[in-house]
Amino acid sequence: MTGVVVVGAGTMGRAIAAGFARSGERTLLVSSDPASARPAPTGVELVGALPEEPPAMVVEAIPEDLALKTAFFRSVEARYGPDSVPLMASNTSGLPLQDIADRLARPDLFLGIHWFHPADELPMVESVRVAETAPATVDTALALLRAAGWDSIVVPRPVPGAVVNRLQHAILHEAYHLMAEGLASVEDIDRAARWLLGPRMCIAGLLKQKDLAGLTGHILAQRSIVPDLCHDAEPNEAVQAMLERGETGALAGRGFYDWDGRDARAEIAAAAVRLRRLIAHLDDPA
Repeated sequence: MTGVVVVGAGTMGRAIAAGFARSGERTLLVSSDPASARPAPTGVELVGALPEEPPAMVVEAIPEDLALKTAFFRSVEARYGPDSVPLMASNTSGLPLQDIADRLARPDLFLGIHWFHPADELPMVESVRVAETAPATVDTALALLRAAGWDSIVVPRPVPGAVVNRLQHAILHEAYHLMAEGLASVEDIDRAARWLLGPRMCIAGLLKQKDLAGLTGHILAQRSIVPDLCHDAEPNEAVQAMLERGETGALAGRGFYDWDGRDARAEIAAAAVRLRRLIAHLDDPA
């Protein structure tokens, strides 16, 4: 077959499959238990196993376990044989891609493609090469992504967190430090991000915004600010403790905010609608 196969019918896998299906590409979503899985997104075929004929690309969106992901890609190779292996893409956000590639017979056909939640709404992904990834593999993957409406940055080698998560965690690491020092509350940080950082980044990005504002002040400010930033090499202890207490976000009833008595699913859906409107506005050249 042609088209794309997405393996893993969780939230991310379903959204990735929905994005590919929008382009008219034949899209299969593989679930370990299709009988009890939620209905597939529009245009997506829900199945229980890889198809007999190799697709153009297999995208893995299964749990973040290195052994599990490695075994899966080896099973793809075994399914189709060395001369018919499709492009193989892992959606992992943190596991070492090169470790997976080192255990494959066709690492030239392997790369990371990292989507962000919600994957069917955000118009960009990260594509990450391993040492053996062939140029043709990247070209074909980018063409499939573009056809589905996703732009991509290409990261030339694996690094933990790739680009976006490294930027995001750098900001969050400092945010947690500010909270621990009593310098800002959760609400303060979110208000600052929404109304000060966010709008400028939406319009001009991170670095172009500095060009537009002029670099002199920024460069001089670095001399006093950077030495005083949080340089701890360990994850924030208070945030790690939230996981132990089960405070894992809106659907759990508590995260950084108390969600008790609130319709978390409705707020998640409303946030997705607002995000869609924002992206549509940013895409308007006017």
